[in-house]
Amino acid sequence: MTDSMRAVLGEEALRWWGGRIGAEARTPLVLCLRGDLGAGKSTLARAIAHGAGVEGDVPSPTYNLLFRYDLPTGGALWHLDLYRLEDEDEVWELGWAELGGAGDLVLIEWPERAERLLPAVRWEIELTEEGDPESRLVSAQAVGGPPPLPPVEEGR
Repeated sequence: MTDSMRAVLGEEALRWWGGRIGAEARTPLVLCLRGDLGAGKSTLARAIAHGAGVEGDVPSPTYNLLFRYDLPTGGALWHLDLYRLEDEDEVWELGWAELGGAGDLVLIEWPERAERLLPAVRWEIELTEEGDPESRLVSAQAVGGPPPLPPVEEGR
């Protein structure tokens, strides 16, 4: 497993990869999900959550900013959407200091809103449209030596 990956994925393949991440995640694990509006960040986050064992709906936390789900493994999945933050220091009000404990899987959409406060150990995952509105270029880069992710498989 390398510490960087790139592939072009359709929505089904993106959901499949997200499911594998959730199922195979070694925690604690922080994933920063970057991309424009509609790039697939929430789709990937939902797939990761379901793969990790979260049942039922996994809505985007755009208006709530944070949702927490108990995981069958005993940890928690934290799903944050920082899009609406006006100042990065607002993350402290969300319980930022408690994120990423043993057994935790943390998904951060719009991490650039709190760039200087991001954990030193994380994965940076960027999704960008790839010409076809159904395809995304997915780039994943390890920062600081996080646990490995399953490989991105093109054409899945």
